[in-house]
Amino acid sequence: MDLQDAHGWLVELLDEVSLQFHKVPGSSIFLRYVKSSYQNDPIRSAVELFLFLFAVRYLLSPKYSTSKDRHVKLTEEEIDEIVDEWVPEPLVAPQTSFEEAENEKRPVIVGPTGPKSKLLSGRVVTNVASYNFYNLNGNESLKEKAVQTLRTYGVGPCGPPGFYGTQDVHMKTEADIAAHLGTSACIVYAQAFSTISSVIPAFSKRGDIIVADKAVNFAIRKGMQISRSSIRWYEHNDMEDLQKVLASVVKEQAKKPLTRRFIITEGLFENTGDMVDLVKIIELKHRYKFRLILDETWSFGVLGKKGVGVTEYQGVNVREVDMLVGSLAGPICSGGGFCAGSAEIVEHQRLSASAYTFSAALPAMLATTASEVLAMLESNPEMLTQVRENIKTMWAQLDPRSEWIHCTSSVENPIMILVLKPEVVASRKLNNSEQEQLLQEMVDEALANSVMMTRLKSMPRGINVTAKEAGWELQPALKVCITSGLTRKETERTGTVIRHAVTKVMKARR
Repeated sequence: MDLQDAHGWLVELLDEVSLQFHKVPGSSIFLRYVKSSYQNDPIRSAVELFLFLFAVRYLLSPKYSTSKDRHVKLTEEEIDEIVDEWVPEPLVAPQTSFEEAENEKRPVIVGPTGPKSKLLSGRVVTNVASYNFYNLNGNESLKEKAVQTLRTYGVGPCGPPGFYGTQDVHMKTEADIAAHLGTSACIVYAQAFSTISSVIPAFSKRGDIIVADKAVNFAIRKGMQISRSSIRWYEHNDMEDLQKVLASVVKEQAKKPLTRRFIITEGLFENTGDMVDLVKIIELKHRYKFRLILDETWSFGVLGKKGVGVTEYQGVNVREVDMLVGSLAGPICSGGGFCAGSAEIVEHQRLSASAYTFSAALPAMLATTASEVLAMLESNPEMLTQVRENIKTMWAQLDPRSEWIHCTSSVENPIMILVLKPEVVASRKLNNSEQEQLLQEMVDEALANSVMMTRLKSMPRGINVTAKEAGWELQPALKVCITSGLTRKETERTGTVIRHAVTKVMKARR
């Protein structure tokens, strides 16, 4: 076949293809579209042709299995050898000899907890180790109200708030807390610890910035860890250092995309007992354009004329705080926690806070108890006065009169954090472990004289975590909780027993 014959055959073939194509319904419309498209936008035609050819190639490509076993096949002997060599990492560090000895001597309370508690041994001791500040555990009207609620609603809703767990008592408690604080809205969580650790990651995400006090409690630290945000620390309660950190963050982020920025601190610090300078923090928050998350776990129900918290005590408008988080399980003697703020802040959490979305709602009797206690604080603020008088009495027996310890707590805080004086630690060259040992001996000596107190406990350092990686570590301390369930004389005697226990242990270890 010469070139002329090949050309003739090709022309006949194209004519036949064209004839058959025109017999296809809609072929004329397709040809008009291609001609107009090529004339108006040839690049688009080229792209469409490429996509068409790609689709044809994809459909005609050979199939392959995604379930092919690409793993290395091991013999039974190799599997047994690997299993024998594997050693699981422990979930927690093994107990030290000090912890084992402490557990063996730990007192066990029989019956209800109160200012006077009965131990398993049969002894009755003065209890300054529980958060029963207003002796609410023995309040008969609260017990009666809780029993009535239990009979009406049952033990618990057994469902998350967003599904069928919310009951009318929960809505009333949220409204009562918001009214007590003076905020627009409030949301109630079922667990106190998980409240702040859920609020933080609900708003702060990866790439956002958190500036936090080095002494914040463990629940806050877990919330910041879950959020995966960038963390910047400032020295405990040091407003000058906070200002430097905020200015540094603003300078670093000046030419970067806008991110959310938060300051996180506590009202009364769980680990040190002192109070935040909220007025100064509000000033810095506005100056550097940060949001503020304030944890009032230990100041709500304690500070202010009616127990509103640090905002009332320091005369700060509560609306200046973006997110105000608190506990209903401490001074309120109920259960659960809350976050108060604007309506937008609250509604966002109902779908974004994991502890609210995925946990069963707060039992109705605990919600009712919280509302009743708030009503008591509103109508009977004298209950706070009696606790404050006992705080002064205990301070008079311990801090100025002991040559060994001093109190780091605020004078309004019913939880007294007692640490060894710096000069005592320095002169005896005591490390943290040795301080813990001395303090535990003081606890045991006080218990021998019918006063039950405790030490400040913190989460243990992780396995193989160095001191530098752990960051700020609290100083070992005694914890004494003041209660209005004791008279002034009983409080004086309790303080004297504690002071004498401290003196006896320290003199014996010269």
